[in-house]
Amino acid sequence: MNSPTPESESLPPTNVSGEAPRPSRRDFLKASAIAGAAVTLGEFSLRPLGAAETAARAALPAGPAWADKPMRWAQLTLVENDPGNFDLAFWLDYFKRTHSDAVCLSGGGCVAYYPTQIPFHHRSAWLGDRDVLGDLVKGCRELGMVVVARTDPHATYDDAQAAHPDWIAVDASGRPRRHAASPEMWITCGLGPYNFEFMTEVKKEITARYRPDGIFINRWDGSGMCYCQHCRENFKAASGHELPRTNNPQDPARRAYVLWRQQRLFDLWRLWDAEVRKIDPESCVIPNTGGGATSTLDMKQIGELAPTLMADRQARHGVTPPWANGKGAKEYRATMGSKPVVGIFSVGVEEAYRWKDSVQNPAEIRLWVLDGIANGMRPWFTKFGAVLNDARWLKPVEEIYTWCYGAERYLRNERPLARVALVYSQQTAWFYGTGGGGGARDMVEDPALGWYQALVEARVPFEMVHDGLLDAGHLAAYKTLILPNIAALSDAQCEQLRQFVARGGGLVATYETSLYDEWGVKRKDFGLADLFGVNFKGKGEGPMHNAYLRLEHEAAPEHPLLTGLEDAPRIIHGVWRLDVAAKEKFATTPLTLIPSYPDLPMEKVYARQPKTDISQAFLRETIGGGRVAYFPWDIDRSYWEVLATDHYKLLRNAVAWTTNEAAPVTVSGPGLLDVTLWQQKNSLTVHLVNLSNPMMMKGPVRELLPVGEQVVRVRVPDGLKVRAVHLLVANRTPVSRQASEWLEVTVPSVLDHEVVAVDV
Repeated sequence: MNSPTPESESLPPTNVSGEAPRPSRRDFLKASAIAGAAVTLGEFSLRPLGAAETAARAALPAGPAWADKPMRWAQLTLVENDPGNFDLAFWLDYFKRTHSDAVCLSGGGCVAYYPTQIPFHHRSAWLGDRDVLGDLVKGCRELGMVVVARTDPHATYDDAQAAHPDWIAVDASGRPRRHAASPEMWITCGLGPYNFEFMTEVKKEITARYRPDGIFINRWDGSGMCYCQHCRENFKAASGHELPRTNNPQDPARRAYVLWRQQRLFDLWRLWDAEVRKIDPESCVIPNTGGGATSTLDMKQIGELAPTLMADRQARHGVTPPWANGKGAKEYRATMGSKPVVGIFSVGVEEAYRWKDSVQNPAEIRLWVLDGIANGMRPWFTKFGAVLNDARWLKPVEEIYTWCYGAERYLRNERPLARVALVYSQQTAWFYGTGGGGGARDMVEDPALGWYQALVEARVPFEMVHDGLLDAGHLAAYKTLILPNIAALSDAQCEQLRQFVARGGGLVATYETSLYDEWGVKRKDFGLADLFGVNFKGKGEGPMHNAYLRLEHEAAPEHPLLTGLEDAPRIIHGVWRLDVAAKEKFATTPLTLIPSYPDLPMEKVYARQPKTDISQAFLRETIGGGRVAYFPWDIDRSYWEVLATDHYKLLRNAVAWTTNEAAPVTVSGPGLLDVTLWQQKNSLTVHLVNLSNPMMMKGPVRELLPVGEQVVRVRVPDGLKVRAVHLLVANRTPVSRQASEWLEVTVPSVLDHEVVAVDV
């Protein structure tokens, strides 16, 4: 397989300590392989390859022609007793009423819904002489729908376990794993012959019989660590290590496992796809995979392999905000580019207690789905079980899909017009686990969530960028990049960021950004020390209690970072900070440290040092016109935890200062709105999603509450002439006026969603 070499891995890391150079990822993998193994970047040779796997290691062919067609997906996930009990005509009629143009239908794996001939492929006990999959495929084809078959290989039965005990996952103590929820079943190993051999035959049989446009694979990547014979032997042969017994990313075996597991799964994906395409070149395999920084598979490779991708974030849970669905769209699009991204949503409650037959409030369903649509998702509803226990979800889904059908030409987006981008880093999530005192997720995901919330509040349209795609081509659309504690960056990535700033770009960075190399090994100084204009002094402080920031209004009068804080003499600090020393004289120092002082007893609560010269924000302009703002503390993580308004204003102001240009769209009016800006073939659209709700930060939403008049001011790109303006949800022509390149539109109110559509 000719695996692409990320630019971030093309150069070995510089050793700033003077010690022997640390190996690059490429060197590490070469050194870890046994003699004679064929190893390239990110790959392991697991055993001599057969003809099928050799073919599978070639790059996947171009995406099938159907991939970009569907705009409204349906999924019917059958349960085992559905055959003979569900109403086929009802579902076909519902697909028609919702204008669904693609469908995902249960095929096989855990349960086969057709008369399979493959040994140990468990037929539904209710199947009898029926062919449920065949009947559904036939009916959906008559409706003109794209048809994808679903398989789930994560569990099997006693007969398969007795005949093939090596198919079963094994825990760390050497015991085969029973299924926790369905103890009559066994958990299968996702990295061994059950998937590579048995499930390959299942996919070939389904493809040959029914000619689906694709096969969607759920729960295909294993159910946690497996210590079976195949995993032990394959990993040992590939890396020279025993399977790790720790999650510490600095353990050599754990590092190797993170990459080996990925390559094993990418090989599996290629194998399945190659075998399916031998039967039908216009079909493909689409694994249920991917996501943001905490995804365990490299999104850059996923973006290269997948013709389309389904973001499986079905609903809110816990304190998930409703904009999280839009965040998923941005994360997938960062590596998928212009390929279609589909958002799977459940009609039920998504909590740890797994109420799979539940039905969610219509308002909650609408808010979640509409924010995904506004951020470029194509909706995909999923229903578990074909026999309806509660039909209350049918109407809200039909209403959403009917509107999408009518507005389709305005939803076929060609490109977002955002000028700001939020970077996410999988290598930071994988290999940076010792920073700050929190776990990797706390110190990686929480800063990004803080920034996301702040940008939504500021009504700034923005995209997300994968740290493996920091080249000039991928960054050309953006004026400002935000680095939310992107701790682990290679020297090559740091150089890409320098070049971005040299081209006039803006950069906002926080806390330990670039203090670690791509392996999560701590440097003696920031990899971006020259851009930040500061050096790391070797230590930090935290968790801080009762620490503050002094706003230096006299020394930095009307400083843009302090806009909106003119009446504030001091504000709260964060929780974790680094000691840094300026490399140069900064023109102004808008924020300085008021160190922690006792918070008990109350008689002792007074500042011991009410004024210092220790700067807590470094803003500098470069020769090439770029601007850099660096906060040596966890302002973004603290904002997500505390949601202090003063922190929000600093974040908002830092982006405005570094971007240093008029925003492509501004929206003035009451409430909290998620604002996105898109260009289509013959139109521009501004989406306004109304998140103003008391249940916004802890669902489910009970009712939708409208906000009042919004004034939308959008720049019309050069060469485009406005022909007409529409409000797609209100279905009316709004008051508008144009002055030069700016179009101003008045939106009377927004209930849950409005789209300003500008025909050009």
